[in-house]
Amino acid sequence: MILRKADINDLDEIAAIESSCFPPEQAAGKEQFRGRLKAYPEHFLLLCEDSGKIVSFIDGFVTDAPDLTDEMYSDSALHDENGAWQMIFGLNTLPGYRRRGYAGQLIKGFLSQARAHGRRGAVLTCKELLIPYYEKFSFVNEGISDGSVIGGVRWYQMRRTF
Repeated sequence: MILRKADINDLDEIAAIESSCFPPEQAAGKEQFRGRLKAYPEHFLLLCEDSGKIVSFIDGFVTDAPDLTDEMYSDSALHDENGAWQMIFGLNTLPGYRRRGYAGQLIKGFLSQARAHGRRGAVLTCKELLIPYYEKFSFVNEGISDGSVIGGVRWYQMRRTF
């Protein structure tokens, strides 16, 4: 597997992976990903097979805001390269490639990059079922998110401080 940064040429594959991982009311659309890739491609990591096929990705922008909000998912202009917190908007793995440690490789790579750039830590939201998974990477559950209600789902905010 190859770990690399994304670029606009990856847009179609990324959008297809997202739609295979989330129902439509929770998934980011192709145009949202276009905006993200234009605004902060350096905060968009892919895990690819040797053939180039993307099997998993992680993305999110940097901000001084300490909490993740729904507005952040759709407004890439809120990205601040000098921000203190690395937000994680999505961690997606194609269904046929799950349970092989690929998502964990991406999380570790993303956290390593954030630490190397002097961030205070990383913040994400997840469904209750995934809390134990993220705790394995030293994320701390801060409870139900006040700022994220995408798709009418209860999201939990989790934080990893460096």
